[in-house]
Amino acid sequence: MSKTKLHVSLSLTSGLILGLAWPTNGITFLIFIALIPLLFLENSIRNDNFKRKGGRIFAYGYLTFLTWNLFTTWWLINSTFFGMAFANLCNSLFYAFIFWGFYWAKGRLPLRSANLFLIALWLAFEKLHLTWDLSWTWLNLGNVFSEKIYWIQWYEYTGVFGGSLWVLCINLWIFSILKTYSFKEGALNLVKKLIFPLLAIALPIVVSLALYQNVEQPEKSINVVLHQPNIDPYTGKYQLTNTKFLEQFSKQIKPYLDQDTDYVLSPETYFAEGPGEKLESFNQSILFQKIQRELLPFPKLQWITGIQFYKLYQQNDLPTLSANKVRNGLWVDYYNSAFSAQSKKASQIYHKSKLVVGIENMPLKSILNPILGDLMIDLGGTVAGRATQKKRTNFEHPNLDFKAGPVICWESVFGEFITGYVQNGASFLAVISNDAWWKNTPGHRQLLSYTRLRAIETRRDIARSANTGISAIIDARGEILKQTTYETQTVLTGSIAPRNNLTFYVRYGDIIGRWAVFIFGIYLLLAISGRLKQN
Repeated sequence: MSKTKLHVSLSLTSGLILGLAWPTNGITFLIFIALIPLLFLENSIRNDNFKRKGGRIFAYGYLTFLTWNLFTTWWLINSTFFGMAFANLCNSLFYAFIFWGFYWAKGRLPLRSANLFLIALWLAFEKLHLTWDLSWTWLNLGNVFSEKIYWIQWYEYTGVFGGSLWVLCINLWIFSILKTYSFKEGALNLVKKLIFPLLAIALPIVVSLALYQNVEQPEKSINVVLHQPNIDPYTGKYQLTNTKFLEQFSKQIKPYLDQDTDYVLSPETYFAEGPGEKLESFNQSILFQKIQRELLPFPKLQWITGIQFYKLYQQNDLPTLSANKVRNGLWVDYYNSAFSAQSKKASQIYHKSKLVVGIENMPLKSILNPILGDLMIDLGGTVAGRATQKKRTNFEHPNLDFKAGPVICWESVFGEFITGYVQNGASFLAVISNDAWWKNTPGHRQLLSYTRLRAIETRRDIARSANTGISAIIDARGEILKQTTYETQTVLTGSIAPRNNLTFYVRYGDIIGRWAVFIFGIYLLLAISGRLKQN
């Protein structure tokens, strides 16, 4: 086999193994060997006699990560081809730069230091990927264990960064053994060498099983009803009025309500008529008054649902960074929001604050807007950027000593972000989502699966209402206690437990990610200086 064919094979093999390991139907254990072919590729190119080594490393790395991205997130094409292409091409580019950075560091650092450089750089990028405008955190390595909740109960201490660190260390360890192994040594000698990395896989699982058994299980005293209306967002959602949505809610939900029902959840942007409801006067609006009348027979009940709000500004200058220009002197902010409604009570409102790139916000707007204008992906409804809020808002239940943390769809992918609800006293997490954009593909199943990680990190029960996707009740160990089926108009009832304890992860967040940024900075400076390599 020629060198080129060998390198292409190694590149594709790593990409395919990464994809085959991914939830929800993946073989998770493969993640511990997924990067090994790519590491062999880097070692082969470094030691061959051909030129342009750095360029070839970058190209083959890009092929690996593009294969992985396409294998796992191809389903984005069901919402938009441009969005799918942008996400996969850009995300692959970022990871290819990480791998090229490892190749560069190996030329300027001792081997162990270069390995630490790779680990720190990868984790630092994952941390950046959670915060910047081009955020697409779907493939952060720690997410791979979302279906193996019995393996990663220690996420209550580390969050998903603990999983990413685990994966990177095991891959590098096994590679270092295989690189120096010779077939002349025999299979038994190889097995002996692999005992310690295999123990490094097994021991965290043993610890996790012990933690799983010790998770407190308080009484399930919160009665919830989850609404899954199954409205097609492409053909029906944005053609209906808010009054019609309320009528559908009343027809579908009321048979399941009684005086013991504490909460009802409906999906993200359930009320989706036109530009939305005016934010400042919502409590006096016709829609809210009608909602109050519908809830009058159930004074204890709190309804949490999604809506689009808008806020107008009459001025010449840009009023906020998120504002959309209507005409000269008139601007508007749109909000993808959740609100709570209860009989004879004012609404409580939270605005979605982690927005989907290209659909709800334009990335790097100050740079791209003068060039491209207000270019946004049209998924129906209002095609414009959304405004956000800085801090998490919980919904208090006036009749009960509970607080619900309203999490809107894409936000459930962000671990440290979710801790803000719990730090502010959330007794449980109320997730409202609209997964219909991706149709019946792995997309909505992966999003549900990632939500299980948030339950473990925060040790909070989760009630999840999805339009067309999968509604579910998840306990604080990440177990799915009840769930619906895809593309079914249905209602799910059940009970969850309130909690008030704070995990280590809730208190300290992505401490591994922050340390990775610091360590990467140190090793970057050492690599630039070249001092360690000389020694």
